[in-house]
Amino acid sequence: MIDTADWSFVTVETRPARRLHRAWFVAAAAFVALLAAAGFRAAPGVLIDPLHEEFGWSRATIGSAVSVNLVLYGLFAPFAAALMERFGIRRVSATALFVVAVGAGGTVFMSASWQLIMLWGVLVGVGTGSMAMSFAAMVATRWFVRHRGMVTGVLTAAGSTGQLIFLPVVASLAVHDGWRTASMVVAIAALAVVPVVLLAVRDHPADIGTVAYGAPEDTEVARPTPTVGTVRRGLTVLFQAARTRSFWLLAVGFAICGATTNGLVSTHFVPAAHDHGMPQTTAAGLLALVGIFDVVGTIASGWLTDRVDPRLLLGVYYALRGVSLALLPQLFTDSVQPSMWAFILFYGLDWVATVPPTVALCIRTFGEAGPIVFGWVFACHQLGAAFAASAAGAVRDQLGDYAVAWYVAAGLAVIASVASLSITRSGKPQLVPRALVGDP
Repeated sequence: MIDTADWSFVTVETRPARRLHRAWFVAAAAFVALLAAAGFRAAPGVLIDPLHEEFGWSRATIGSAVSVNLVLYGLFAPFAAALMERFGIRRVSATALFVVAVGAGGTVFMSASWQLIMLWGVLVGVGTGSMAMSFAAMVATRWFVRHRGMVTGVLTAAGSTGQLIFLPVVASLAVHDGWRTASMVVAIAALAVVPVVLLAVRDHPADIGTVAYGAPEDTEVARPTPTVGTVRRGLTVLFQAARTRSFWLLAVGFAICGATTNGLVSTHFVPAAHDHGMPQTTAAGLLALVGIFDVVGTIASGWLTDRVDPRLLLGVYYALRGVSLALLPQLFTDSVQPSMWAFILFYGLDWVATVPPTVALCIRTFGEAGPIVFGWVFACHQLGAAFAASAAGAVRDQLGDYAVAWYVAAGLAVIASVASLSITRSGKPQLVPRALVGDP
């Protein structure tokens, strides 16, 4: 038998396990919410034909609901950022997801086209607009000092990933089980994300007595004073930002970004390729690959934004985009050539790689108002996309091909490059703090 009486016990000092910072849990929940919101926003496109067949509504009428959705998605972003300042990130994002669920689920009971516009257009547009890129900017700004650019890139990439995941699922449900089933799945998915947001997201590190990831441990933990007057806050920031040269340079660059991505390539690449004999399914597959490469490019851009001057990154991104657009008309053939594969790879990597450096410049230039300013800059992105979508279609109708549209877009990309490089490196924020913005 072993005699334990003579055992000598030595106390070994162990280092406490290092806990994962809460910021990463907040970012993960935000990623899931943005992932879902992107899928919800993309869903109406696959419901056009089923709604047309059942109700006899024209595609223009159904498309108007999608247009309202897109406009509100862009224009509501700055006000959503102001709402998050006043009521908190968690409550606003959870409410937005609930609004999306009501909009999607309500379509099951509609019987008139105006109801489609109100449900898919207004409710889903406002709901997803509240979960737009300004939400990603708010989370990254409040919770991260170190790796802020990379986190912004990852959250931005959630938009592309969400479309890749949800769109094929919604399309399959609409074909095999009917559009009502597809709508209800979207509604249930939106509701399912609400508990994730409520459990994991907190409005500010001070809420749990910590500091942002990468901030010095002795940083004073103080929660920002909630603002009042959401509309006034959003408009006041716009009026102040509009007095600065940097805002207009950012807005012009991002409007051109929207014009050369969502407006032109996303909308007109497939018909342009089809004009040259390429099957539409093949062209659509190429466009889907753009979305896949976009995820890689955006995350890589976020990593670079933490290490390289974001003005330089934007200048390079837009310049290379201009070169690729100028070459594109010569790449269209009736089959996919290696040169077209190269274009798809590059354009995918560059698609929204502009977002992390643009967010970084908004924060650097406008301080705590940066997320709201980015919301307005993003609104310009959507307006640029809407204009390009219409203008390129007019070019095709009048001239018989898209060549002029591609060349004009290439020239605009060069302008965006010059505008980005012209942004002044500001040493301090150019807007007054929220405390000096009066009550409504």
